[in-house]
Amino acid sequence: MTIRFEQVCYTYPNSKAGVSDLSLSIERGELLALIGASGSGKTTLLKLLAGFLTPDRGCIYIDGNDVTRLPPRQRELGLVFQTYALFGHMSAWRNVAYPLKVRGIPRMQRRERAAAALRMVNLGSFDDRMPATLSGGQQQRVALARALVFNPKALLLDEPLSALDAALRMAMRDEIIRIQKAAGITTVHVTHDQEEALSIADRVAVLEEGRLVQIDTPRALYDHPATRSVAAFVGQANLWDGRVEDGSRVSCPLGLLRGNLSGRSPGLPVVVLVRPERIVPLCGSPAAAPNRFEGRVIRDRFLGPMRRYDFDVGSAVVTGETTFRGSIDAISIPPESVQLLAP
Repeated sequence: MTIRFEQVCYTYPNSKAGVSDLSLSIERGELLALIGASGSGKTTLLKLLAGFLTPDRGCIYIDGNDVTRLPPRQRELGLVFQTYALFGHMSAWRNVAYPLKVRGIPRMQRRERAAAALRMVNLGSFDDRMPATLSGGQQQRVALARALVFNPKALLLDEPLSALDAALRMAMRDEIIRIQKAAGITTVHVTHDQEEALSIADRVAVLEEGRLVQIDTPRALYDHPATRSVAAFVGQANLWDGRVEDGSRVSCPLGLLRGNLSGRSPGLPVVVLVRPERIVPLCGSPAAAPNRFEGRVIRDRFLGPMRRYDFDVGSAVVTGETTFRGSIDAISIPPESVQLLAP
């Protein structure tokens, strides 16, 4: 099933928040993650697709059919909310079967299809368990099974992992991918967690103040952000205002950096981007290292498998990430790690 937004606009009453002139296509079987700061329009876009909101302008298409004015039930979309919204007085299978009940499916068929959906999410022996006896991850799987049991046209996930602890969130990311690929269902996943989006999505869409600013594969989005704000929002980033000096050097608060400047003209203002993990920490290394700067660590954070440190070179502070645990008295920035963005 395909989804298409064409120049969709929506503004909340007495507010400037919403989405503006948003056009977006989602391919059959694709998992698209929506990310952005609070108020950027992520959940608004999901509600417009679900039918809980009606656009002021523009159209929404599902499989080529205009559903802009259709009520939610007629869109046949499965939803999983942040709070799971399970019925506390119903067993797991009855929760899963509820969408079938409202569609008039006979009880025996409801039970069989609910059992099959629970098996899909690896809860085949949990049919008669009550929600209060289930862990957060198990409740989330029940909610997923309920969203899938009636064979929806697409699956909409509204921050479904935000209520889970860190270790369980990581496990459930893999589970969502497994279930989504097994079902072959088009999925839109709203999240505030950039790492989550990068790890599970086929493509990631970044929203800013109701506008789509970039949509790309996770790797392309991280490695080639379109704007300074996207670079800052997706992952960690060192960003400096700079100016092209010649065909191989750019000036910035650090000093002169060598890099691949892609034929940019001397004097051109740019934004210099260097990802922290691309910075090489040095201890007593020769001065021949490229883009070498001496200084001192002014903040050091141990994060388990790696450390994140702030390195003061005198004219600027550089954030680096490394698995190296020794002392650092200089850094090197490989020329191929220097990226230039439009100011």
